[in-house]
Amino acid sequence: MKNLNLFCVALFLLAMAGCNKDKSESKFKALKKDAEKGAAYAQYELGRMYFIGEGVLKDSVKAEEWYRKAADQGNDDAQLNLGRMYAKGEGVPKDSEKAVEWYGKAADQGNAKAQFNLGAMYANGEGVPKDSVKAVEWYRRAAVQGNADAQNNLGRMYANGEGAPKDSVKAVEWYSKAAEQGNPTVQFRLGAMYVRGDGVPKDSVKAAEWYRKAADQGNAVAQSYLGGMYANGEGVPRDSVKAVQWWRKAADQGNADAQYYLGVMDEFTDTVKAAEWYRKAAEQGNPTAQFKLGVMYDIGNGVLKDSVKAVECYYKAAKQGHAEAPYNLGKMYYEAWAAEDLYERI
Repeated sequence: MKNLNLFCVALFLLAMAGCNKDKSESKFKALKKDAEKGAAYAQYELGRMYFIGEGVLKDSVKAEEWYRKAADQGNDDAQLNLGRMYAKGEGVPKDSEKAVEWYGKAADQGNAKAQFNLGAMYANGEGVPKDSVKAVEWYRRAAVQGNADAQNNLGRMYANGEGAPKDSVKAVEWYSKAAEQGNPTVQFRLGAMYVRGDGVPKDSVKAAEWYRKAADQGNAVAQSYLGGMYANGEGVPRDSVKAVQWWRKAADQGNADAQYYLGVMDEFTDTVKAAEWYRKAAEQGNPTAQFKLGVMYDIGNGVLKDSVKAVECYYKAAKQGHAEAPYNLGKMYYEAWAAEDLYERI
């Protein structure tokens, strides 16, 4: 019976797919007639369908042709997408200056996405001379229309004093607008500002709330920080189990700090696992993990004793400024020299 039900579901999904395909093809044919008559909206839609392969084989060259026809008539969405194609080199040779030109046309008509993209081009100096002030201007135009990415970037510009005087209060204001729209990167940044008391009164409870919002969306850095708050009882009740749960989520995404913290936790119960986590973090350049792994190789804890590997780990940590690594490294060199000198005397 279970297999029969699965078979019926599969048939239903196939039928729906076929039905949707027929609808898309019919829509394409109808739009093409209007597009050939010069209807800008139909030309834009035709370009979009060619670009994503809806109702027709995907063809970025034809997408560009129809976008251009609509863009030449002033369709701001077509101008935006034409700018994107030039920015990425899709269907046309990559050309940042032309991307700026088309973004500018759409932005002047109030297209928030184009305004954000134009701001980014000025911020990065792509297709135009780098100009943080103009970047802020275009980000602001998009941000007041509710564009979350622009709100994020505008907040960051105020936070760093780029293109505008440094202003943590305004940074928090714009970060908050973006965070409330669900942007996980900005939710994490807002949490960090509450931790530091930067632009807002210091508040570890609100910090934990924003970290959680970002962490629930899979932001690995927020997951790692939230784990730390549970470990230290900051803004949330101290809970080592929840700390490990959040660190593991972050570590599984490759977050080096979380991998290091898991190593610290496992060192009390399972030194082999601890060494594995330290190794993962060390390979990503975490200096404290490199030092810890060096110690484990140095004394043979959780791994086979290996002086060469210990020296390698200490050296990598020392190069990154780890305070204790140079001492351990020097100690190993001295012991090796002393042992060699004693052997020669015997």
